[in-house]
Amino acid sequence: MDLSAQHESVRSHVLEALARVLDSNQFILGDELTAFESEFARACGVKHCVGVGNGTEALHLTLRALGVGPGDEVITAANTFIATALAIAHTGAAPVLVDVSSDGYAMDPEALEDAVTPRTAAIIPVHLYGHPTNITEVLAVAEAHGIPVIEDASQAHGAHYRGRPVGSFGRAACFSFYPGKNLGALGDGGAVVTSDPELADRLRLLRHFGQAAKNSHEILGYNSRLDTLQAAVLRVKLRKLDEWNGQRRESAALYREYLGGNGLVLPEERVDCHHVYHLYVVEHEDRDGLSSALAQRSVFCGIHYPTALHEQAPFRGVRTVPEGAPTATARSRRILSLPLYPGISRDQVEFVSDRIDDWAGVRTGVD
Repeated sequence: MDLSAQHESVRSHVLEALARVLDSNQFILGDELTAFESEFARACGVKHCVGVGNGTEALHLTLRALGVGPGDEVITAANTFIATALAIAHTGAAPVLVDVSSDGYAMDPEALEDAVTPRTAAIIPVHLYGHPTNITEVLAVAEAHGIPVIEDASQAHGAHYRGRPVGSFGRAACFSFYPGKNLGALGDGGAVVTSDPELADRLRLLRHFGQAAKNSHEILGYNSRLDTLQAAVLRVKLRKLDEWNGQRRESAALYREYLGGNGLVLPEERVDCHHVYHLYVVEHEDRDGLSSALAQRSVFCGIHYPTALHEQAPFRGVRTVPEGAPTATARSRRILSLPLYPGISRDQVEFVSDRIDDWAGVRTGVD
C-alpha cells in the first residue's frame, strides 16, 4: 500500500477543506460532518448516515442500538478481521463464527442456517476484500428467523451487488475510514448507514454521551464521533472514490492477465457483483515461501488474515459452525495480498507478476 499518489492528486482540495474547518472552529459535529453524512448516505443508497469514531465502534454502537447484550449470540464470518468479533464481545454477547463456502470468502449459507439458535440476536456478514458477500442468501436465512442483518462493509466502499450499493441491504451497514481503506481518512473514522430513522436517532444519541440536548442525557451513551476535520477530508475523497476503485479494478485485471500457470489461485468476481479490490488476495500452498521470496526481490505483501479468529487468544473456545471452521482455517495458511492501490502502475504490476513467475519457475524447474 502506497497512499502517496492518491494524496498528491487531492492535496490542494484537502488543504482547502482543512482550512474551512479551521476557519469555522467547528471541530466536533460541525457542518462538514453533516454534509459528509448526507453525501455518503446518498452514495450508499440509504437515507441516513451517522459518523462515529471508527469502524469497530460503528459495529459496536449498531449492536447496542439494536439492544444486543449479555446472553445474546451474534453470528459473523470466521475469516473476518478481529474488529468484527471485538465489537460483538464488547456488548457482552457471544460471537458465533461461521465457516466460508468452498468457492469463495463468503459465509456458507448452510452453515449459517445451522448456526442460528433462539439466542441469535443479529447476523453480521462481511464484504471481505472488496467483494460483496452472498447477501441475498444471508438475508433469506435472517428473514426466516426474524433476525436483523448488519453489513460489515469496512472493506467494500463503492462495491455493488446486483446493481445496488453494499450497505443498502441490511438493517444497517458499518464502514471504517481507516487510512488504507478504499475511502480512507487521515486517521481513524467510521460510519453507520441505514434507512431506519429510529435506529439512526438512537445511534446519534449513543455516539454523543446519550445527549439529546446540551446537558440532557437520555441513555447511557459513548464518546464516539467522526471528527469534523476527518469528515471534510472524506468529502474530498468521496468525489474520487469511483475513479480510484476503477484504478483498482484495472490493476486487478492486469494481475489476472499477467499471472497464470504458476500455482496461484486468483480472486474471482461473481457475475452479479462489482468488486472494488480493497485487497488483491491470492492463494498458494507455499504461501510463506512465496512471500519470503518476493520480499527478497523487493516485493512486500500482506496477509489478511494469517490467524483464524477462533485461534486468536480472546476467542479460543467460541462456537464455530461447523466445528473448527475448517475452510476458513485452511485458507488462512494459503492467502497472500499482493500490492494493489490507486496509482500503482502497469510496470509495477508487471514487476510483481514477473517476480512471482521467476519464483514459480525456480520451484518447478522451468527455464
